[in-house]
Amino acid sequence: MTAPTQMEAVLARSKTNADFYRHRGPVTCVAGVPNQRIAVTSGYDGAVGLFHLDSVEVTLLGYHRHLVNRVTVDASGMHAATSSSDYDIYLWDLAEWRVERVLRGHSDDVEDFAFAGDRTGISVSRDQRILMWDLTTGAITRVIEDHEKDVLSVVASGQCFYTSGDDMTLRQWDLRTGRMLRKWGPFEHEADTCAIDALHNRAILGCDDGHIRVFDTRTGDLIAEIPAHSSGIKKVCTSPATGDILSAAYDQRICIWDAQTLRLRTELQPAAATWERSLNWAPDGRSVLAGTFDGTVLVWAPETGCRTAHLGNDGGERGNACFNEASAGRDGELVAVSDDGYIRLATLTPEVSQWHAKVEPSGGPVLMNAVTFDGVSQRIAAGTHNHRLHLFRRTASGLEMLHEQFLGEGPINSIRIARNPGYEGDAFVACYSGKIVQVGADGSIKNRLCMHDGAVKALRIHPDLPVGVSCGADGSLVSWTLEGKLLLRFAGHTAIVDDLDIDPSGTMLASAGRDFVMKIHRLKDGVLHEAIRLGRRSPKSICFLDAQTVVIGDYWGALIRVDLIERKATRIPIAANGISSLSRAGAHLLATSYDGSIYLVRTSDMTLVNTISAMSQRLIRHEIDGSSLQRPADSRAASAYIGRA
Repeated sequence: MTAPTQMEAVLARSKTNADFYRHRGPVTCVAGVPNQRIAVTSGYDGAVGLFHLDSVEVTLLGYHRHLVNRVTVDASGMHAATSSSDYDIYLWDLAEWRVERVLRGHSDDVEDFAFAGDRTGISVSRDQRILMWDLTTGAITRVIEDHEKDVLSVVASGQCFYTSGDDMTLRQWDLRTGRMLRKWGPFEHEADTCAIDALHNRAILGCDDGHIRVFDTRTGDLIAEIPAHSSGIKKVCTSPATGDILSAAYDQRICIWDAQTLRLRTELQPAAATWERSLNWAPDGRSVLAGTFDGTVLVWAPETGCRTAHLGNDGGERGNACFNEASAGRDGELVAVSDDGYIRLATLTPEVSQWHAKVEPSGGPVLMNAVTFDGVSQRIAAGTHNHRLHLFRRTASGLEMLHEQFLGEGPINSIRIARNPGYEGDAFVACYSGKIVQVGADGSIKNRLCMHDGAVKALRIHPDLPVGVSCGADGSLVSWTLEGKLLLRFAGHTAIVDDLDIDPSGTMLASAGRDFVMKIHRLKDGVLHEAIRLGRRSPKSICFLDAQTVVIGDYWGALIRVDLIERKATRIPIAANGISSLSRAGAHLLATSYDGSIYLVRTSDMTLVNTISAMSQRLIRHEIDGSSLQRPADSRAASAYIGRA
């Protein structure tokens, strides 16, 4: 029996796959299966799916314990590998529709995987290591630790493989010996993505400065540097048929560059929900595939740039209410933003859990990462993936749109509204470009503050002084005046700083980074008071409850309450996916999650007192040939003492 016939039989066996018609979270990757009109998908919901490219049929293969970053299909079309933030790689038998083997060995998020022949696999991770695998036994055959920061991309070709990552380098390795043959860089910007054009002996590097750098794999020479995008490139890949280069970046453009001339050949029809990192060429080079923040799959014709299919959008309401941030107003009110691009207004108290409004911005719904609710002025500021700031006012009937401003500084990660004299009502906006943009109450741009070399991940405004603090993807942690003068550079982190907070008294600064460390600094002079290890589950959000207590939300759906006096941490799992933001709300804490819920937690004893949901992220039970798929990991609480970094 041939592989295509086996696959068709597997799809036909699904009796209940109508329950799964798209991912309930962003689609991180879409990989076509050779010689078949089928693609394997991975998502933030932890699911691995099959999309039939010529029909509406979508099938759930199974779940990882955490979000899935990447899916790779081998040249035969018989196996796929999925790389996950649960630190595992699942090797799937596509003919039998099952997990054939689990590869365990990484100690942080696995970001990418490459097949290098029938028996060898290569994985890269945020643990900064490259692991080589014997796929017939699951054994690790080689560990490579030369990269100095997170390794994000790997591709194999012939007798070599190539890796790139946050240490701003591209490296060429000998597949047989694991010896590094060549290192390009370090460059001045991070290099998230690399590809190989085997037809022309070229290595392709996509960089955060928006440039594509093309190298000769035989000599190491730089062939070309293409100023392709005005924002960071999140994906490059090459056509297996022609070598043409596809690039996708945070400027919302998807471009195809001619392999012969290295000039722009086509620009693909834009789609607001496309996730840049998910793009791939189909194995025959005749189409381009991508995933969306809405959980669906897009298909383009590369010759014309026209979109030819949108799969997974036929069942139920569009979009995914994976919450990215919530901000508290008065009397239990809150506003929240999510991947589906809506602003939601709700009341969440111990007694009440009620949605009031769901508002679509004037330009249509686009992924929103950031929101803030100023309870004094009743003004709300929200930021989108496509560089826009939206200003609203809370009214008796809901939310009134005031202004929309295009900032042109990449996706917006964090916003706060100042109440300080001379700056009342000004919004300070943290952007992917590294800029902090000051926007007046009338929507006008007042200033652009340059405080970071990489993306600004979060910021806060001092409750009394005209001072702000911010953190960056480069590990930096700084304070500055609201007029734009740098005050202090704190002893930052050795990896991305995802969030920070100022304690209610305005004295101390807390930060949490992907180096698994929480730091406490004195704000006025930068003195480091504490550096506390948090274990090996990545922190995402942080909030001071009071001067002695910090709460951290991690990517695994838990709250970590840290008592700074006793140096004790208590971990309380509450969600089925990561805790994306934390916000004080009187005597309670608001915790938003990618699982589609907002949790209200009593700060005195960290008891969950109420929840409001807009989406259920995972199927509770799904029967396939009489057996249920893997459920999410259990959510039992645990306590542990923590150590000094």
